[in-house]
Amino acid sequence: MDELVEHVDDQDRLSGVVVSRRQAVQEGWLHRVAVTVCRDERGRILVHRRAEQLSRFPGLFEVVVGGAVGVGESYERAAARELAEELGIRVQPRPLFRFVNRIGLSPHWLGVHEAVVPDTVAADPEEVAWHGWLTEPDLRSALLEWPFTPDSHEVFRRYLTFRAVHS
Repeated sequence: MDELVEHVDDQDRLSGVVVSRRQAVQEGWLHRVAVTVCRDERGRILVHRRAEQLSRFPGLFEVVVGGAVGVGESYERAAARELAEELGIRVQPRPLFRFVNRIGLSPHWLGVHEAVVPDTVAADPEEVAWHGWLTEPDLRSALLEWPFTPDSHEVFRRYLTFRAVHS
């Protein structure tokens, strides 16, 4: 069964309409997605390759872990739930920023978070085919060479800008 999401407007306000994520994508309706940039204690960033059987961007690399914000769920709760589901870790990610992401399959509000996570994660093989830790310079190179999801480039660019302004 497809996830249910809430349709939101261009100000990220709920419209009161609940639809399947598939329908939101097909119709180009704004909905919410929560993602987390995962760092370890040494500052490396977790990168993973999506499992081949996933319907969205199978086999592509990704800079963030996340997914759709469910009905009645906050960005923060969705980000924490996705970390538990995909990596088997229970942490409370720190919210950083939100923006309308128009890159990828359909437009959506993207809530970006950050979390320091253990070096060892128990990635769900249904979601994650491979994962590894990269330094920022190594990740910059990988983004030029490896096939990443369309929004990975935009999220990482905005993440680095956010960190530069807020450090």
